[in-house]
Amino acid sequence: MAQALRPNTAGSLFATDDRAHPVQDALLAVTLVLGAVSFITAMFHSLHLLSSWTGLVGIITGAYGQWISETTRERFGLILGLGASAIGFFLGMAHGGLFGGLF
Repeated sequence: MAQALRPNTAGSLFATDDRAHPVQDALLAVTLVLGAVSFITAMFHSLHLLSSWTGLVGIITGAYGQWISETTRERFGLILGLGASAIGFFLGMAHGGLFGGLF
């Protein structure tokens, strides 16, 4: 009896096509870290410089990662990082912005 075989993608966390994606994985990790830092520091009014700058860089790295991503799992993580970066960026901008208090 002939049956269609599906590739086992459960063992791979990032690459569902059984190939390595080192650039995409690095961008995913950087975007997630920047998004977490930006989101957490946005809750503190005095850390608006950190939250706005990390949010801006996280948005840029996440957008580039989305542009070159190849798998759904990469895109899912990048969207989480992009969302956290955007929230942190916008709250940082509301609390004082990129250069607030420096000039």
